[in-house]
Amino acid sequence: MQEKLQQSLNNKHRFIHSLGVSETAVKLAEKFGASPQKAKTAGLLHDCAREFPVPSLIGEARKRNIPIEFIDNYQPILLHAALGAALSSEKYGIDDIEILDAIKLHTTGKEKMNLLDKIIYLADMIEPNRQYDGIDEFRRVAETGDIDTVMIAAFDRSISFVIKKGQMVHPQTILARNYLLAQHINHEK
Repeated sequence: MQEKLQQSLNNKHRFIHSLGVSETAVKLAEKFGASPQKAKTAGLLHDCAREFPVPSLIGEARKRNIPIEFIDNYQPILLHAALGAALSSEKYGIDDIEILDAIKLHTTGKEKMNLLDKIIYLADMIEPNRQYDGIDEFRRVAETGDIDTVMIAAFDRSISFVIKKGQMVHPQTILARNYLLAQHINHEK
């Protein structure tokens, strides 16, 4: 699977990132009690659709009957997640719905994410090859905090990043954050 992915991605940095996400996902799965094997596979394949150039993502998604949301027309890069889930099935033989959903949700999230969904979303943000302002502190939070508190911080960081770039925030990301925040507030009552 790794060899096929490496050949398909045709980008050394993207492949190294995928390995980093896979390794980080395994560590997070062990910490939070998810399947390390599922985390390893989902982490490895999460960006497998990045083999396609961004301008072709809408066409590739249409070929596979993947719904095109309003925002996808303006930010087609978001489609690489849903397309990655489809490719994981058709090209890599993955049929585990939990793995496919985690791949599908690694860019936007959604309400009521399961543990593996959260782990892959988070692993993509903190894997060792990622570098951005504040990442070391964010990694420390991820290592010490509970998963939902860390996910709220991850969504905050992601939303801030998207806004600073002047891009649209995906509605699923807002719903995912608000859902976790409501759970957190209700838990404190």
